[in-house]
Amino acid sequence: MQVHPLVGALGALVLLGSAGSSIADPIGLWRDKDGGTLRIQACGQALCGTIASVNPSIDPATGRPWTDKNNPDARLRNRPLVGVQALISMTPNGAAKWSGQLYDVDRGKLYSGNLVEIDASTVRVEGCVLGLCGGETMTRVSQ
Repeated sequence: MQVHPLVGALGALVLLGSAGSSIADPIGLWRDKDGGTLRIQACGQALCGTIASVNPSIDPATGRPWTDKNNPDARLRNRPLVGVQALISMTPNGAAKWSGQLYDVDRGKLYSGNLVEIDASTVRVEGCVLGLCGGETMTRVSQ
């Protein structure tokens, strides 16, 4: 099965630890290494992140835009991947760090994870999946 790069990156997330003083506001549009984007915004008292774009925009397996095809709820499998919330209820957990849930669109599951501000133009999304830990560094596109 071919996995979209943003999907794989969000699926392999982990807690690696790191946090400095709060340097920047993480609200804005962020690009991953493969060119997909995630929009981080306030959701009540927490932060959330919604997939804003995927790269490539077309799923090579179907020739159509990517969908949430691995969602355990069959009714949601045809919804567009753009617009799916991938960071959920991220609340402050130390300086420049938020903790909450990560939706892994590759597996259709929720995991615990973190959003860490590295500096004004860099954030890191981290988490663990089945004992494998890792993360994805993202660069700011806009506020």
